[in-house]
Amino acid sequence: MADFYQNGVVTTLHNLSQRDPATFEDELLEFSKERPLGLILPSLYSELETKALPDIINKIKDVKYLSQIVIGLDRANLDQYKHALKFFKQLPQHHRVLWNDGPRLQAIDAKLQALELAPKQQGKGRNVWYCMGYILASKKAESIALHDCDILTYDRQLLDRLLYPVANPSFNYEFTKGFYARVASGKINGRVSRLLVTPLIKALKKTVGHSDYLEYMDSFLYPLAGEFAFRRDVLTDIRIPSDWGLEIGVLSEMHRNYSANRICQVDIASTYDHKHQDLSLDSTDGGLSKMSIDISKALIRKLATHGETFTAERFRTLKATYYRIALDYVETYRHDAIMNGLSLDIHSEEKAVEMFAQNILTAGNTFLEQPMETPFIPSWSRVISAIPDILEQIQQAVELDTQEFEAALNEDKVYG
Repeated sequence: MADFYQNGVVTTLHNLSQRDPATFEDELLEFSKERPLGLILPSLYSELETKALPDIINKIKDVKYLSQIVIGLDRANLDQYKHALKFFKQLPQHHRVLWNDGPRLQAIDAKLQALELAPKQQGKGRNVWYCMGYILASKKAESIALHDCDILTYDRQLLDRLLYPVANPSFNYEFTKGFYARVASGKINGRVSRLLVTPLIKALKKTVGHSDYLEYMDSFLYPLAGEFAFRRDVLTDIRIPSDWGLEIGVLSEMHRNYSANRICQVDIASTYDHKHQDLSLDSTDGGLSKMSIDISKALIRKLATHGETFTAERFRTLKATYYRIALDYVETYRHDAIMNGLSLDIHSEEKAVEMFAQNILTAGNTFLEQPMETPFIPSWSRVISAIPDILEQIQQAVELDTQEFEAALNEDKVYG
């Protein structure tokens, strides 16, 4: 159970009383009459074949306060899309599957690419961006949650607590970020957040000096959590990265667009585990190595927009400062693990720190070599100004896909 301590400029909503889940859901059902509630699930097709997603859907289908569920489906061919329609048909709530690899949505993407208004990279950021566009087009939900599809310890209370701050009409929050302890199977997890993001922000505060942005980022207990919720009006002007910097990018955009009192973080789970990425010590093209580079670049780029000047010498200083702080954190986490009867591999922790230190330098050099790089996907307000009916086109494409292939599935049942 958490304490009630408030640290930093962002409000923290704790789990202080272990409330009866039924009372939570009753309140959310009442809130939904004034603010319809929705959920975005960005998914790879392969996640349908795992243990996590079927369990998540089995629990979500009993949630009565949801008016809309939007599933973004990546890396799926036609047969896999048809299978996904069957898989998600168990949901009683209004739901739609965005077949991102299908010809209709691909045609819209090509049109946007021609105007340099589409995501440049495949991945979660692109998936989420198109889901946000569909949410704006359909106008079925006022407050929307988003969470990953690989959560192995999923509980309905995660969704309840995530949505509550932006669902309650008496609260003024536009955005809430979930947090939790990354402890599972007797181990402390969350290496990128523990060993990269937190010590890197501390190092930036030492090398850059006082920054309102860094104070804001340092307020989040788990900045890389993939779970957040927002009011629908947030979606129009937010610009999100298409790479692994998605979570940092979203937090940065909320800082740019809203005052801190419209943002909060909420304790959504007592335990949390999901699919773990490889450390990828020998390659910067995947796993936690690529993730660490993208996250570092996201922080550097944001500070540059605040007027900070970076040089090769400054990045070398940042690397050294980070490295010393991160090693101190390894010792802190070792003590925490021992006291709680958990295991922590010091060797692998320090190997990760060494890799992250080198990747901070790599990110800095990339920034210096490509100063005009624009990793952010354009905001939907910009896209709409270029193509006024783009949201209608997306909604129509999704509806036509759904009608065509659900009809085909029904025929298969009758004649197959």
